Amino acid sequence: MSRVVIIDYKLSNLFSVLHACEAAGLKPVISSKKDQIEKARALILPGVGAFGDAMKNLGKLNLIGAIKRSIERGKPFLGICLGFQLLFSKSEEFGPHKGLNLISGRVLKFKGSGRRKIKVPQIGWNKILYPQGKKKEILKNAPLKNIKNRTYMYFVHSFYARPDLRKEKNLVIIKTNYERIEYCSAIIKNNIFATQFHPEKSGEQGIRIYKNWAKSFGPG
Repeated sequence: MSRVVIIDYKLSNLFSVLHACEAAGLKPVISSKKDQIEKARALILPGVGAFGDAMKNLGKLNLIGAIKRSIERGKPFLGICLGFQLLFSKSEEFGPHKGLNLISGRVLKFKGSGRRKIKVPQIGWNKILYPQGKKKEILKNAPLKNIKNRTYMYFVHSFYARPDLRKEKNLVIIKTNYERIEYCSAIIKNNIFATQFHPEKSGEQGIRIYKNWAKSFGPG
């Protein structure tokens, strides 16, 4: 059994995630093999690229069922950037596309109103913000233990997730502001932890997130 599998679906920044895992004391394997994913102790779904292409590749590789079954069985799961967005019901990126539908909600493009234009993609450092009243609760729990409010993390994206809060209560654990739009930038739902930002590109604080996540299931 491989302890951690980084899922390769041909749209991922795999090696920075691999190095971050190693820095956190994990022994990760990069794989696009369904059987290896199903046997893994924990999974990471990274991603850089278009939502529709990602879902098409996951389908061609016969990985959608393996991912869903693994999550249903309670395996620790980390989604990053596009891997975070793919968890949602659908996206409007280059037309409507269905997602994994593990989280109710949509993925939308950053848009201005009236004559106000928004520069996309958002590329660079931005602050993470804990929802009001939840800061102490979040700081006590992995994988955000000892990650302070308003810490800077690294973002690269043109679209953002909007969970359906009628169905997904207490899901949002981090928000971020970009061009006067406040959006969800991290979620926890049972064994799923996922971020819009890239912890592996976010320096020491990002590696701490990997270390915290790793502690939830042990090294190796």
